[in-house]
Amino acid sequence: MTRVNLITGFLGSGKTTTLRHLLANKPDGEKWAVLVNEFGEVGIDGALLAETGAVLKEIPGGCMCCVNGLPMQVGLNMLLKQSKPDRLLIEPTGLGHPKQILDMLSASVYEPWIDLRATLCLLDPRQLLDERVVDNENFRDQLAAADIIIANKQDRWDDTSRQALLNFQQQSASGRTLVTTQHGEIDAALLDTPRRNLRELPHPAHHHHSTAPSRLAALKPDDNMPWRRALNEGQGYYACGWVFNGDTVFDTIGLLEWARLAPVSRVKGVMRIAEGMVSINRQGADFHIETRSAEPPDSRIELIDDARADWNSLQTSLLKLRLHYQG
Repeated sequence: MTRVNLITGFLGSGKTTTLRHLLANKPDGEKWAVLVNEFGEVGIDGALLAETGAVLKEIPGGCMCCVNGLPMQVGLNMLLKQSKPDRLLIEPTGLGHPKQILDMLSASVYEPWIDLRATLCLLDPRQLLDERVVDNENFRDQLAAADIIIANKQDRWDDTSRQALLNFQQQSASGRTLVTTQHGEIDAALLDTPRRNLRELPHPAHHHHSTAPSRLAALKPDDNMPWRRALNEGQGYYACGWVFNGDTVFDTIGLLEWARLAPVSRVKGVMRIAEGMVSINRQGADFHIETRSAEPPDSRIELIDDARADWNSLQTSLLKLRLHYQG
C-alpha cells in the first residue's frame, strides 16, 4: 500500500522547493513518486525534480481535477500500478482546488491501493496581506483542507506579515499543526501525520481553461521549429510559456534581467546558459536563481500573471537573448 500526501499551496508559496527538500531527505531504501500538475502548459517542475531520483508523472495545462478527474486518474493509476511506490507526493497547481482530489483519493476504489496521510499546505504569510490572493477561492480552500500548514519563507517576513500569520493562526488555524520554516525545509516525518481534517469543503466554481490547450508532447521543439510557445488561462490568471531545443544557449545577464523585470507576478524556468544550466524562480520581487549540474534536454520558462501581458513583446526580447542556436 502506498502512503499518499497532498502538497498544496498558492502560486509562489514554495511547493516545488519543499518537494525537492523532502525527496533529498527520504529514507534510504524507499521508493518515492511525485504526481505534479502545473497551471501552464510547458511543465517546469518536471525539469526541476528530474534529478531527485523520484518516479515522476506530470500533468501540465491547468487543474488535474478537471475533465471529470480523468488526467488525475490516469496519472495516479499509472504510478500506483506500474511503479508501486512506498510514498506518493501529489502537487496540484497553485490555482487548483483540493476538494476533487481529496474526494478521489478517499474513494473506495483506491482503498486497497493507498493510505492517505496528512495534507500539507504551503503558505507565504505575505500572501495574507494581498486582497487578490485572500479573495481567491482556491487559496482559502487549500488552507481549509490542510492538516498541516507550512508557513514558509520565514527569511522574507517583516513585522506586518508576522502579525498577519498570528492573526490567521488565531482565527483560522485553531486545532491544526502550523510549522514555520524557510526554503521549504521541513521534517519528512510530518508526512506520516494521520489525516484528521475531514471538514466538508464547498464545491469550487467552474474552472475555465484555454479552449484548445497544447499538450506537452506537442511543445517539443524540432528541426523545423527550434522553439514553441503555449498559452493558458483560467480562474483570473494567464500563463505564457516557451520551450527551446537543447542547442539554444542564452546570454546569462540578459536572461536574468529579462526574468527580473518582466511585468508579471510569477516567473519560473530552467534555462541553458553559457555556464551550463540555471533555474529561475521569481514571485513578485522575490528572485531566486540556482545553477544546476543536471542538464535537461531543453530549456523552458513560463510567466504567470493576473492580467494578460504583452506576450509578443516579451517573446521578441527573449529571442534576442539567444547567443547561438540551430534551426
